[in-house]
Amino acid sequence: MQVFKQDDMIRGWFVGDFTPTALATQAAEVGVKSYAAGMSEARHYHKIATEITMIQSGRVTMNGVEYRTGDIIVIAPNESTDFNVLEDTVTVVVKVPGAINDKYLGDATAC
Repeated sequence: MQVFKQDDMIRGWFVGDFTPTALATQAAEVGVKSYAAGMSEARHYHKIATEITMIQSGRVTMNGVEYRTGDIIVIAPNESTDFNVLEDTVTVVVKVPGAINDKYLGDATAC
């Protein structure tokens, strides 16, 4: 049995093809991410990975739609979204397959 600390991981990511990680794999990426109210991420998309985001606690908007605790959002490849934190929030994020350098800023339809 191995034991890891979330604080040792980079930006909450703990499964994937990167270092440090609890499980090195290209099959998926998994992270638990914490955000303070007012934080945001610019509009982006993935060409390869499907991203599943579960709002573990808190409230956010993505593409102008509000999501809250318990909501699970599935974002398909080439589907863009922004991310705005309305109150302190914790998310669980899964990307399948794991795909390093698969984050592109902007709107996929504009490319």
